[in-house]
Amino acid sequence: MNGVDIVDLSSEDELGQVDVKPVKLEPGTIGSSIKQHINHRVQPVKLRKSNTQSRKQASEENRSSNNALSTGQSSNSILEQGQSPGDDTGVSSTSAVSPAPICRQFWKAGNYEGDLGSKVTLQNGKNYLHVHPLFLHSNATSHKWAFGAIAELLDNAIDEIQNGATFVIVDKTSNPRDGSPALLIQDDGGGMDPESMRRCMSFGFSDKKSKSAIGQYGNGFKTSSMRLGADVIVFSRHLDNRSLTQSIGLLSYSFLTRTGHDRIVVPMVDYELNVSSGTLDVLHGKEHFATNLSILLQWSPYSAEADLLKQFDDIGSHGTKIIIYNLWLNNDGNSELDFASDPKDICLSGDTKKVDTIPAWKAVNEQHIASRYHHSLRVYLSILYLRIPETFKIILRGEIVEHHNIADDLKYIEYILYKPQSGGSVEGTVVSTIGFLKEAPQVNIHGFCVYHKNRLILPFWQVVSYSDSRGRGVVGVLEANFVEPTHNKQDFERTSLFQKLEGRLKEMTWEYWDYHCGLIGYQIKKKSRPPASHVSSHFAGQSSVQQPVGAQQSIPISRGRSTQGLPMKRKDPGDIAKLEKVKRLAGTGTNTVLQPVNTTANHPKDEETLNLMQENKKLHTKCLEYEKRGEELKIKVEGLRNELGKVQHEYERLLAELKSLDIVKDEKNVNT
Repeated sequence: MNGVDIVDLSSEDELGQVDVKPVKLEPGTIGSSIKQHINHRVQPVKLRKSNTQSRKQASEENRSSNNALSTGQSSNSILEQGQSPGDDTGVSSTSAVSPAPICRQFWKAGNYEGDLGSKVTLQNGKNYLHVHPLFLHSNATSHKWAFGAIAELLDNAIDEIQNGATFVIVDKTSNPRDGSPALLIQDDGGGMDPESMRRCMSFGFSDKKSKSAIGQYGNGFKTSSMRLGADVIVFSRHLDNRSLTQSIGLLSYSFLTRTGHDRIVVPMVDYELNVSSGTLDVLHGKEHFATNLSILLQWSPYSAEADLLKQFDDIGSHGTKIIIYNLWLNNDGNSELDFASDPKDICLSGDTKKVDTIPAWKAVNEQHIASRYHHSLRVYLSILYLRIPETFKIILRGEIVEHHNIADDLKYIEYILYKPQSGGSVEGTVVSTIGFLKEAPQVNIHGFCVYHKNRLILPFWQVVSYSDSRGRGVVGVLEANFVEPTHNKQDFERTSLFQKLEGRLKEMTWEYWDYHCGLIGYQIKKKSRPPASHVSSHFAGQSSVQQPVGAQQSIPISRGRSTQGLPMKRKDPGDIAKLEKVKRLAGTGTNTVLQPVNTTANHPKDEETLNLMQENKKLHTKCLEYEKRGEELKIKVEGLRNELGKVQHEYERLLAELKSLDIVKDEKNVNT
């Protein structure tokens, strides 16, 4: 950013005409305050307002101070309004429109009167588009659900696991200025150096090159933070090659709109630890530092530099802390995020899902995870990731979130292999886990939980609708990395591959129900095999593999047929013989409706077989998880071994240097 600490999210080459007055520091102010930081006795940066002179002189001073912003004394704006014909190098400008009031309701916060649209300027023969602050609001409307915005911020912490992160904290904190609630999200990842912080605060930048990284668009932080509150302040400490930096950035919708800015400006301050003196040095120039600091002290929750620096106390040698304040309110005037209902949870105000079922089953439906995740952040975070390393913890309001695998809630489980194809080539391999919920048939819940790169995108996605209970209680879990999620990570792009996936999951649900509904007390409707002409072309060449599911003798085990009008998906050499045996026992033909037998001689054995099969599948899954964990540990051990080798090499170098200094010292003593 050419050393400028105020990040203008417009073009860096853009020029504008503004009237700003340079900030002049008292001699020695910065140096003394930074030296006192280590002992947490930092005095506020002292600024004195420059004398009011002609606009031309102010412009000249502004150019000499490399475009520093002024600090006015107005209660609602820290920038002077007006234009200066002689100034053409301002970093930011203010609109002539009166400052707009902030509406505390998110879905109304973008409604303002007046001409506040983006404007185009012509400089050096080039057109430049100013990104107006209202874009922050419109950009955040992609998040319809507040928990989806929180999940977006947690994704950044999950991506930091590869950099050694071991936890992420989600908690309530308070704005010290007025005591209002604020949202805290903090991790112990690698942190961000000053340049990475600027990229985080800008649009469209992403440094995540790993194929397993969840974030990829470089837009998540802005959309999610602005969806939760009007303002966010970020503290990040980064340690690299024995260089420790601390950065503070402020993205404030309140600041931008109330000061009448016509483009997005982000004040930032950066420090670097001076190893020799043990103090913090200011980066990018004292004038710019003082200007940005003055904005931070006026618009952030902290009114003194010492209070800002104190936020690094619990970060450690590296990590990031995000504080979102001026949280949005709902239509009732209450905070959208409810911190009071449960001291160990964060809820959504008035967002309890209504369940339409018979009174006897209402409680079990309301308490099910599929109903509770809508309004309980703890429940949602428990299923947000398909896998979480044992070394990483999500801590919500001081208590660890217990990871929950939805597949553990299923009975009569089957595993189905699906290979999506596009243009004649296989795009990927997906193993879907499908079964009945353990509470079936009492629960009026069905659908698939679809993950992408370990992250839940569609929870309990209802691919079928039913009027005769067909599909009731059938739930599946799969990780579909061959389709791309939308920017808010709450849905998938509606591509042809996604449409094929939706069609296959619909077939899968009906297939499973038709052949296993008798296990939960429903009638089994047998249907004849569909003619070969009914096979859809886009399913040709796909394969499905399923593990057998045990059943009572009166329940057909055949997997050779699918639902009416759909292609055959399951094949088993013993299916025909087993089917004929069932027919003989029932004394009927193919198109028969069989009533489930409640008590048979083989029922205990069948139940025992099912339990053993399910236990075997769980143990197999755990073995795979342990194997993957073992590989991760091997990689980590190798990394630690390399780091240890580097430290040992550095130790030997320093030891040799110390010995050489001792020799020089002895020679000097001999000479004297």
